[in-house]
Amino acid sequence: MHSRSATPEPDLERARDLAAAGGPGKRDYVRAAFDQIAPSYDRLNHLLSLNIDRRWRRQAIAELNWEREPTATYLDLCAGTMDVAATLAGTEGFTGRVVASDFSEAMLRAGAGKAPPGRVTPVVADALGLPIADGSVAGAIVAFGARNLAMLDAGLGEAHRVVAARGRFVVLELTTPRSPIARAAYHAYFHHVLPFVGGAISGHRTAYGYLPRSVAHFPSGEELAERMKRAGFSSVRWRSLTLGIAAIHVGTRA
Repeated sequence: MHSRSATPEPDLERARDLAAAGGPGKRDYVRAAFDQIAPSYDRLNHLLSLNIDRRWRRQAIAELNWEREPTATYLDLCAGTMDVAATLAGTEGFTGRVVASDFSEAMLRAGAGKAPPGRVTPVVADALGLPIADGSVAGAIVAFGARNLAMLDAGLGEAHRVVAARGRFVVLELTTPRSPIARAAYHAYFHHVLPFVGGAISGHRTAYGYLPRSVAHFPSGEELAERMKRAGFSSVRWRSLTLGIAAIHVGTRA
C-alpha cells in the first residue's frame, strides 16, 4: 500500500485517473486505496450519502428473492465492510449463510462483528477468480463494487458461474442522473464536496476523487443490462433510484 509520502501527488492522481478509466494498474490502485480508507469507510459512506445508502442496500437485498431459499448460501461480492452481508444475515426469516468476498482484507476486518455470529463467512478473494464451486450459491449481490472490477465482463461471468440455476444476481451501483438539474447538483457535490470531505477524513488524497471518475466511466443502465445478458443472465431488468443517483440491476441464471 502506498504511504502518503511514498508517491508524488501527480503520480497518485494519474494512477487514480487511469484506474477510474479501467486502465493498467486499476486492481492495484483500488485495493491499496480501500486498504487505507477501511477504518473510516462506513462513517464516510453514511455521512456522504446522508444515510440513503442504507435504504438502497435494503432495496437491493429485497431483489435477491432470498425467501425462495431462506436456508441457502448467498454471496456478497466485493463485500467491503460487509454491510450487505450483515443486513441479509440479520433479516427476519433468513436462516441461511452469507459468503462475504472481497480482495481487501482490511475492508473485511473493518466490518467484523456486524453480523450475527456464524452467519457470515468473510473470504479474501478477487471477484475475477472466486474460490467457489460452480452453481453453489443460491444468489449473489454486489453493492457499489462492480465499477471497481478491473474487468467488468469477466466479473459478471464469474458471478454467473457461481450462481445456481434460477438464482438471482443483483447489482447496486451509482450512476449519473439524466435530468439536467439533478446532474448539475450531482456533479457539484461529487466532484467538489465529496472529494474534499472524503480526503480530509480518510487521509487518502485521491480515493474520493476516484469515486466520481469511476462512476463517469461505468456503463449506462442499458449497457450494463446488455452486458449482464451477454454474461449469461436472463430476465435482466433495472431501475433507477433517487433521481438517478443509483440503479439496481437484476438478472437470473437460467
